[in-house]
Amino acid sequence: HYGGPLVEGLVVEDTVRCPWHHACFDLRTGEALRAPAFNPLACWSVEQRDDRIFVGEKIKRMVPKPRSGGSSQVPEKIVIVGGGAAGFAAADMLRREQFQGSIVMISEDQSAPVDRPNLSKDYLAGKSPEDWIPLRGEKFYSKNNIDLRLDTKAVDIDLRSLEVVLADERRVPYHRLLLATGAEPVRLTIPGADLPHVHTLRSFADCKAIIEHAATARRAVVLGASFIGLEVAAALRARAIEVHVVAPEKRPMERVLGPQMGDFIRALHEEHGVVFHLENTASSIDAKKVNLSSGGSLAADFVVVGIGVRPRIRLAETAGLVVDHGVVVDAFLETSEPGVFAAGDIARWRDPHSGETIRVEHWVVAERQGRTAALNMLGQRDKFNGVPFFWSQHYDVPINYVGHAERWDEIAVDGNIASRDCLLRFKREGRTLAVASIFRDIESLEAEVEMEHQMAT
Repeated sequence: HYGGPLVEGLVVEDTVRCPWHHACFDLRTGEALRAPAFNPLACWSVEQRDDRIFVGEKIKRMVPKPRSGGSSQVPEKIVIVGGGAAGFAAADMLRREQFQGSIVMISEDQSAPVDRPNLSKDYLAGKSPEDWIPLRGEKFYSKNNIDLRLDTKAVDIDLRSLEVVLADERRVPYHRLLLATGAEPVRLTIPGADLPHVHTLRSFADCKAIIEHAATARRAVVLGASFIGLEVAAALRARAIEVHVVAPEKRPMERVLGPQMGDFIRALHEEHGVVFHLENTASSIDAKKVNLSSGGSLAADFVVVGIGVRPRIRLAETAGLVVDHGVVVDAFLETSEPGVFAAGDIARWRDPHSGETIRVEHWVVAERQGRTAALNMLGQRDKFNGVPFFWSQHYDVPINYVGHAERWDEIAVDGNIASRDCLLRFKREGRTLAVASIFRDIESLEAEVEMEHQMAT
């Protein structure tokens, strides 16, 4: 979906998978079958004569038949709470399935759904234009009769009358409801955390505010060595800003990627001029500096806080849905209340690959869950069995991660991490739960397919 070369992808039965971000397309029709891709590929007629391949004329795209056709359970009114990855993907899928009823999207954001991963990567670095950021153009929502209500907050769900209650006390009726409220940044509670030059990064507005500060700044402090924190550090270095990273852990991202990859990531950022202050935290923030708990201070024209996120589950809790470190859903992404579904960062489900109940904060997972939830709101019974996947970009080094491993007892390294050519298998009791890789695109795709096959058996 970012123009990845499919010739370097992987053919799996009658599909081809993108090497960069694991999108999946139908080889016969070009249809985008899996997020993060939504747009179909063009198709041409192809003929093989002896040992030569001839490409003919472009084939007119055929509108795919809806999978939900004929269901007697199709609702008239669907409400989606959330304007992020899962919410957008659900609305898009509903119209792809030729759902003719009303769709209301309630979003607290000030802008229409955006490509959030780009906010901490190329856009923040000044390498991609603003028109890349919206997931769809301005006319998409009106053209598809999607009632997108921005800067609007849902505060309660009336499960008896089937209505979503808004902050201004208006009510929005539904027959099926999708909660896709996402996650919100964890806020600092130290003195100075609310100063105007202290930022978090979640929304388009957040990103623009950071860019505005970066335009005149020379020095920045990033609090947290998370994926977001370090992607922000890389983007700010691309703008020639001096960057210091403060984090409590011994190695960046060790909890997710292990010590070997953590050491590599630190070295990579240090090669690009980032200065780390690990096993340390901020005690307070002043107008021009960050004070450290170990003593001393760091000069800072602005500060970016990336110390994690928490799922926004208050709406589900208020409504009385079952929650457990997230909104509990079944294999069909339906909550404890029939007709109410949840997807994305808030959803907690049983992962068929690991056998564990998990909640993940991955963009691709949220989009894929949104599409599955849409089908199930239309009366399908599609189980969500996607293998979790995410990617992270640090300068010119992409890191792909397939699967989910919160605990492991072995990391098997194939290749050389320092040479940026490696694949790491995170194992527990001999079983591979997740795979991280650098410039091993085909093997990353093959690992995903292998996990899918294991779930199917």
